[in-house]
Amino acid sequence: MKNIFVFLVSLCITSMSAQEYFPTNSGVKTSKNSSYAFTNATIYVTPKQKIKKGTLLIKDGKVVNVGKSVSIPKGTEVIDAKGKTIYPSFVDVYSTFGIAKPKRESGFNKPPQYDASRKGYYWNDHIRPDVDASKELKFDAKKAKELLKLGFGVVNTHLDDGIMQGNGVLVALNPNSSAAYRVLNERSGNYLSFSKSRKSRQAYPTSRMGAMALLRQAYLDADWYAKGNAKNKDLALEALNKNKDLPQIFNAGDYLNDMRADKVGDEFGIQYTIVGGGDEYERVNDIKKTNATYIIPLNFRKAYDVSNPFLANYISLSDMRKWNQEPSNPGILAKNNIPFALTTHDLKSKKDFSKNLQKAIKFGLDKTTALEALTTLPAKILKNNKIGNLNTGSYANFLITSGDVFDSKTTLFENWVQGQKNVINPMDIKDITGNYMLYINGNNYDLEITGKGAKQTGTIKKGDKKVNSKFSFKDGWIQIAMNEDGKFTRLTGKTINASNVMQGTAIDNSGNESTWSASKKVVKSDKKKDKKKKDSETPEVVAVSYPNIGFGNHTKPQQETILIQNATVWTSDNNKVLENTDVLLKNGKIAQIGKGLSKRGAKVIDGTGKFLTAGIIDEHSHIATSAVNEAGHNSTAEVTIEDVVDPNDINIYRNLAGGVTSIQILHGSANPIGGRSAIIKLKWGENADGMIYKNTPKFIKFALGENVKQSNWGDLQTVRFPQTRMGVEQVYIDYFQRAKEYDEKKKSGKPYRKDIELETLAEIINKERFISCHSYVQSEINMLMKVAEKFNFNINTFTHILEGYKVADKMKKHGVGGSTFSDWWAYKYEVNDAIPYNAAIMHNQGVTVAINSDDAEMSRRLNQEAAKTIKYGGMSEQEAWNTVTINPAKLLHLDDRTGSIKVGKDADVVLWSGNPLSVYSKAEKTIIDGAIYFDLEKDLAKRKAIKAERAKLISMMLKEKIKGAKTQAPAKKVKKLFHCDTE
Repeated sequence: MKNIFVFLVSLCITSMSAQEYFPTNSGVKTSKNSSYAFTNATIYVTPKQKIKKGTLLIKDGKVVNVGKSVSIPKGTEVIDAKGKTIYPSFVDVYSTFGIAKPKRESGFNKPPQYDASRKGYYWNDHIRPDVDASKELKFDAKKAKELLKLGFGVVNTHLDDGIMQGNGVLVALNPNSSAAYRVLNERSGNYLSFSKSRKSRQAYPTSRMGAMALLRQAYLDADWYAKGNAKNKDLALEALNKNKDLPQIFNAGDYLNDMRADKVGDEFGIQYTIVGGGDEYERVNDIKKTNATYIIPLNFRKAYDVSNPFLANYISLSDMRKWNQEPSNPGILAKNNIPFALTTHDLKSKKDFSKNLQKAIKFGLDKTTALEALTTLPAKILKNNKIGNLNTGSYANFLITSGDVFDSKTTLFENWVQGQKNVINPMDIKDITGNYMLYINGNNYDLEITGKGAKQTGTIKKGDKKVNSKFSFKDGWIQIAMNEDGKFTRLTGKTINASNVMQGTAIDNSGNESTWSASKKVVKSDKKKDKKKKDSETPEVVAVSYPNIGFGNHTKPQQETILIQNATVWTSDNNKVLENTDVLLKNGKIAQIGKGLSKRGAKVIDGTGKFLTAGIIDEHSHIATSAVNEAGHNSTAEVTIEDVVDPNDINIYRNLAGGVTSIQILHGSANPIGGRSAIIKLKWGENADGMIYKNTPKFIKFALGENVKQSNWGDLQTVRFPQTRMGVEQVYIDYFQRAKEYDEKKKSGKPYRKDIELETLAEIINKERFISCHSYVQSEINMLMKVAEKFNFNINTFTHILEGYKVADKMKKHGVGGSTFSDWWAYKYEVNDAIPYNAAIMHNQGVTVAINSDDAEMSRRLNQEAAKTIKYGGMSEQEAWNTVTINPAKLLHLDDRTGSIKVGKDADVVLWSGNPLSVYSKAEKTIIDGAIYFDLEKDLAKRKAIKAERAKLISMMLKEKIKGAKTQAPAKKVKKLFHCDTE
């Protein structure tokens, strides 16, 4: 009995598998033909494999064969595609098609959220690798048709929400198939960004450096979890580990963030595919070094409306350049052999995609590379060889066009997806574009027909006068309605003689009927003239500078051998002043100091009547950074300003003009334990890594006072611990105790969860990292010194420290330095007791004293700030000058490298027109590592060049407007200047 049952079941299965259709309750039960052969076409199997007069054979949604001689099976529908070109359909590798962006969780009138809201998941809501985009997908037929018209057949879509966003889904844009059939891959990629989830109000992270630190910690925790060390189940970390083998796609958004994302990836052996911002051309050599594949949007900005000269002044030269340079980005990437795909991402209107792509080609993008960027490259990113090509076995996703797919005159007829036809323009539509002589009742008119496919339209003129008319071309019929000075005429007709001649019937508003005809004008081609015209149409792109703003360098400053002769040298070395002295700079170092030095092979600079000093060092700065505070927690020791150094900040150049050569970029004062600092040389034109000191001493920012206890944040915001100065002390004790226990466990050799925050704090206890502490009130200054002594280390620097004069003796005993303002006081309650004699009093007690800026404007006038210590406290000129040179170098533990003019130290020097403490003196040359980064004469030349370039770009934009191009209104950008309390 059992054997009979098995036989019947197997018979049933065999019978079902043999069926070509499933039973239905209506209609004829004949299977639909799914086999097609497209013959006599030019076929691009891949961007680099083209077949002329070829045949493409497809069946059941797949390519069966392609080539010159293809055997066509019986029953196949044959379509003659003579004169047509077939391309693989495009693939958009970075899309949000069919997946709604969640609404942002409202935070209005609500206190900050510090803890995660999801139970059983990671401690931070913005880490969401568990999101499955396939469950969020709702196919949008209308948007699918919009993409089909652009040539896309497949999109790789995801939920764009969070720092870790989960997996994507690969979808065929096939409106006629089932949802299951359309989905080509339910787990097509793992997505990341620097942006927080809209589904959560969790405060941390509040900055880019916080997002980077969170990514690092999540990767460390995922590894810890994968090894079975975690006590609790975490669905987010499980998903993160599961997604590791998927393509990793990171939405960075601009070239600085491209490199930041790549930096995080490299630390964990992950090669991201990076979604750029279209400005990669600005640092293409750095972009190339990432070894990443890029996904590039074609979101070019419109020209600015510069018709009003006053408003035109609002537009920065940088923005003007971007308008001109952005279309060249894909071409520049291609020329530098940087692989990239193209995407519709970031376009407000998807309709702009084709136009912008044609513009990119005009600006230098090779057409083969463009096709690769839309077909084989996306397929490679997604590790899917069944899309983006027409090889045997691939999906039957292809375009049928009238010619070159990137030519604006080409008509896209059909976009086949999974072997199903989507008509974009009827195949039998003739191209009737051109200039015609139109005859009606003995009257001659000029008829110009433009456009393509069903959108061909006509304009009629009589002489120079335009005739009001309406033109349509549909189903082979031409219809024209004319209104000439109130006289209406309706024309109907068809084309004959291969579209060169048209004829038909004309009826006027009186009912009189006549005939009309139009013949195409024969235009003789002048090849030389046409070539000259084509060459003249090649867009002019202004040169990129480093950085790509007005005062950038078109060539980076180079290290030289420089001899500065006969200068007054303030050495900042034991207060020595050398008159009429030569200084030789060689190989980036101070090589010799003396009189009558040999000038062989050196660039000679006459220093007669001028002063040479060491470069100014600012111990406390907030310029040259993209973020200043990570305010999400009361301790953020895991973040570092080195992650967010901004080499494009114009304040770098302005500081050079003020004789500043080195700065410490400090985290702000939003929390008791802030982030790690970045110590940089102001090498204008270098990238961020090129500015950061090599083997730099390790520093971190702490803070005391009003800011950390949120005194000025508003009632709803003041919920984070601590809320009092007493609480601040407990934060330090708690964290240092935890760090001590963490360090002991780490040294014991037992398994431990690596915690970046506690690693950093352990470095302080082990005297491997130094604290620079934002401070005002003497009681808190005393408190922190006692806490440090309790854990057996010293505070390195109290910065601001406007009440330092009250505790200078205790500071000397503790061994802490003071970095202060020269004469700031009474700008908030806790500095009411500040006095301008503060620096001199601390100095007289033997404390190492520096004058700092904490301000982008003051930082370029630190020479004058130092001079104030002579008025307030009677310091000598050399003692005053030391507060901005050797003293901050000592506080930063860099005095063995810089801060004074001494043989063997870095060639960081400034040539001043006069006494450097005078308000009348100017920095004529600022030299770092033996390269001249600021030159007063070249600065004047740059100003003239900027004026000329602005005029040139304004002229170019005016021409755009005259041509009828859309423009955008000028907008004045105000650069945000960071301070300690900047959010």
